[in-house]
Amino acid sequence: MENIYQIDRLGPAKIPSPIRLGTESGDLLADYVPDDAQVISEVEMDKVNAFTARGETPPAFEKAGPRRLIYFDPSKLKVGIVTCGGICPGINNVIRGITMTLHYGYNVAGIYGFTYGYAGLNPEFGYPVIELSPDKVREIHTDGGTLLGTSRGAQDPEMIIDTLERMNIRLLFTVGGDGTFRGALKLHEEIERRGLKIGVIGVPKTIDNDIPLVDKTFGFETAVGLAAQAIESAYAEASSLRNGIGLVKLMGRHSGFIAANAALAAPNVNLVLIPELPFDLDGENGLFGYLAQRFSTNRSTVIVVAEGAGQRHLTVDGATDASGNLKLADIGVFLKTQINEKFKGRVGFSLKYIDPSYMIRSAPASATDSIFCGYLAQDAVHAGLSGRTGMAVGRSFGVFTHIPLRQLVAKRKTVDPEGPLWLSVLESTGQPFYLTNQPPKTLARPSFVPRM
Repeated sequence: MENIYQIDRLGPAKIPSPIRLGTESGDLLADYVPDDAQVISEVEMDKVNAFTARGETPPAFEKAGPRRLIYFDPSKLKVGIVTCGGICPGINNVIRGITMTLHYGYNVAGIYGFTYGYAGLNPEFGYPVIELSPDKVREIHTDGGTLLGTSRGAQDPEMIIDTLERMNIRLLFTVGGDGTFRGALKLHEEIERRGLKIGVIGVPKTIDNDIPLVDKTFGFETAVGLAAQAIESAYAEASSLRNGIGLVKLMGRHSGFIAANAALAAPNVNLVLIPELPFDLDGENGLFGYLAQRFSTNRSTVIVVAEGAGQRHLTVDGATDASGNLKLADIGVFLKTQINEKFKGRVGFSLKYIDPSYMIRSAPASATDSIFCGYLAQDAVHAGLSGRTGMAVGRSFGVFTHIPLRQLVAKRKTVDPEGPLWLSVLESTGQPFYLTNQPPKTLARPSFVPRM
């Protein structure tokens, strides 16, 4: 059976790496990663045994890290970096890490940053190209946003490859999420069609943490920490009133990872609404019924809602943004309006609404995310110099790996309503399993005891 996580290569690696590492244990020197080192993509024994029973080898990721032999001659190599999509904490850390590793690890002098996303490779826009050096990037990790700027929207792959050829760029690092990786995959395919030797390496960036096959994406932990601060403010407001509600809207177009994890980090949350689970407004088991029950005992309520939750209750015209994403209606403002209308006049009722999204997106990376960005940047450089292409680096099951772009864009990671994360949220909040009046018959279960 062919390994679905096989990584493409530009050619055989024949040049000794300028990074002088060890080749055996016990010499107190970090070792090169063997070129064929792999990490099994399944961690549950029953799934591994199923492959074995069929006489098959379980699919495996390549293990990331520096190789003894590399493909590119660093003294002649020119490298490009581009950042695309929405901003999130840690982008500058990745830019810095790639630049520093190229310069100090491999002695690469030609490092260029294309500004404003893929549009920066379109000569029609005339956007500047920034020459990157250690001095240029040394302190950018203290800033939010991206030194290179960003944009959304597709650009012609043939035009981008023409630009790379014209500038003699042989290795391109793309920092972005689903849309960025779809674009990077098209670049990789066009490069292969032309028979060129240009590497394309991705670094996963999405604050929503919805990239598949990786444990997490950079910026996610920073977002959860800052979201938890917003939740604590909402709790302070709500708990100071007889029938107070604190409503916090967080990022999460299709996946509720930030909302779920922030609620665990700030355990005064009573209700979490995510895109993966529908909810009703009216009826005994709907949102209003849940709130009325809490009001009957004069309890305050903290609600966390992901931006993609409850879209069926709003008017969505089908319009898309420049990246092709469906434009969402504002569930936070909608719920604020609907709840205020439903419970106006109730003694002691007041709703405080908080949307910290842009403050979170623009923040510098936390210490944990900063470290994580450094690992990703270094492993991206190691992979690119070794001649690998059409792939991204990520951490899978605690190990940094190489993952083909075609696998990363094949699906989206979402919160599993039957998984341990959501179960932990239910146990922490005490909220009902369902806020619907007709839950699946086979899954009708009692609710947890509501949290005070």
